[in-house]
Amino acid sequence: MATRRLYLARHGAADPFGALTDVGRQQSELLGRRLASVPVDAVWHSPLPRAVRSAEIVGASLPTAVPVSEAPELVDHIPYVPAQPPPEWAPFFDGYGAAEAAEAERRSAALTARFARPAERESHEVLVTHAYQVAWLVRDALGAPVDRWLGLNCGNTALTVIEYRTASAPAVLLYNDMGHLPAELRWTGFPTGAWP
Repeated sequence: MATRRLYLARHGAADPFGALTDVGRQQSELLGRRLASVPVDAVWHSPLPRAVRSAEIVGASLPTAVPVSEAPELVDHIPYVPAQPPPEWAPFFDGYGAAEAAEAERRSAALTARFARPAERESHEVLVTHAYQVAWLVRDALGAPVDRWLGLNCGNTALTVIEYRTASAPAVLLYNDMGHLPAELRWTGFPTGAWP
């Protein structure tokens, strides 16, 4: 029975124009070092520059050269537009209509079809993507309702691991783990507050 392990990570911290900052580069290097003991087969990334650069840094940090390739399904997008968003999320979805909801469904279906399934052979794949895509894949692995991606946040270069086996349901082995990051590099991009 082949097992597919996905190592999901949000890209490193980026500036408002989408370029990695010095912090984002550090975060990506540390993620690559953390993954150095994993027999990685491939590193996939979103087409957006912050994810591309993060994936290149992660790939360069691995002890063995592996393909670092674009996967358009990993692009940043809203995975699901609820017909009736929760009141606290209503401003976020303001302006999204039927066309945007249909596009969200199409993109999310493509993401899960490509990555959220067992492989034909044993594999370890790193996916450098965006917070919403990590949330969507976690929600899918847990079999949670489609609107439960809301509120599943992840820090820059936080590590989430999902395992897919042929004869069993997916297993979320790790979620939003930042153990490879020193305290000053954690929770980048989130409001200030008391974080562990």
